[in-house]
Amino acid sequence: MTTAFDAHCWAEIDLDALAHNFRLIREKAAPAAVCAVVKADAYGHGDGVAARTLAEAGAAWFAVSSLAEARHLRRSGIEQPILILGMTRPECAETLAAERAVQAVYSLEYARALSQAAEAAGVTVEGHLKIDTGMGRIGFGACRDFEGAVSGLLECRRMKGLAVTGAFQHFSVADSLLEEDRRYTEGQYALFLRVLKRLEAAGPLKTVHCSNSAGLTAHPEWSCGMVRAGVILYGQDPSSQVTFPGLRPVMALKTVVSQVKDLVPGDCVGYGRYYQADRVLRAATVCCGYADGYPRCLSNLGVASIHGRPAPVIGRVSMDQIVLDASAVPEVSAGDEAVLLGPAPADSFAQAAEKAGTISYELLCAVSRRVPRVYLRGGEAAEILDYLDKE
Repeated sequence: MTTAFDAHCWAEIDLDALAHNFRLIREKAAPAAVCAVVKADAYGHGDGVAARTLAEAGAAWFAVSSLAEARHLRRSGIEQPILILGMTRPECAETLAAERAVQAVYSLEYARALSQAAEAAGVTVEGHLKIDTGMGRIGFGACRDFEGAVSGLLECRRMKGLAVTGAFQHFSVADSLLEEDRRYTEGQYALFLRVLKRLEAAGPLKTVHCSNSAGLTAHPEWSCGMVRAGVILYGQDPSSQVTFPGLRPVMALKTVVSQVKDLVPGDCVGYGRYYQADRVLRAATVCCGYADGYPRCLSNLGVASIHGRPAPVIGRVSMDQIVLDASAVPEVSAGDEAVLLGPAPADSFAQAAEKAGTISYELLCAVSRRVPRVYLRGGEAAEILDYLDKE
């Protein structure tokens, strides 16, 4: 297995940290099973390698957003059940069955179409009923029409070609400790239990799950039979209010210095002359930009590190290059490694997200396909995923 790559801009993925986080999650969720959410290429970490690591650590299920993601996991060697959280066109029923993918069933209209397509193809599709308890996206709207939702859910259980084996919901503000949001989350959980009581009166369901990362972190007692762990797998807290002790960040975004220059007062940096030096400083240009996933809105705001010392971003973040104030690193030279997002004193993903007015999830997912993923075991490169080289 090659571990060679072009050290231009890369993401280091610590598989030991990923396994560590999973163990913490499994301990907190016990006795419930853990479904590892690996949609969006495992939040930018590379779904194949991440899922295999999580499977080895004991993940019972995996969750993705689409049939394409489910198929990619199967091609990557994953044998565990895979739940598709989003829509799959009913005409793909035969492929769903062939891939042994469990499909979220979120409306009576959708269930009927999926049932008909499965019958026509001579297959049975396994499904989990999605109940909308207040998220307001897809799902049977129990929060708006309880009896209507229950009636539709029960009808799904009687459909041919559709094997309903589970039910779930999704919390919308479990990552908030505001009293109003806490009450809302408690209301979602109570409503879910009311629906379940009616559903299970018609027969037990094999798999029931209601908690996402924030739900598990704030309310481990609500685990039901399974929890869906997402961002906490990757070492990121659900929010600044709801934090999971002991997590280790899995990803760091790194690059190299291409050139070092000395600036004097009045010298300008980047598009729009967004930064103008007011003193003598050392400027280090690095090989990363917003096309790699580093947000442009961190211009003049972000902090990287070189040789373990802070190097603030100066000027506009451009598509492929960023300039850093490396005055605190007088020995800096071309070829040196720079950490853009990762261990202090560089911004963590959470710190950068706060500066950018977004969430760490988005920054993780934004690391682009031109950035090789370098997988570490025991601190050493064990595998390289280079999307461009594969193509």
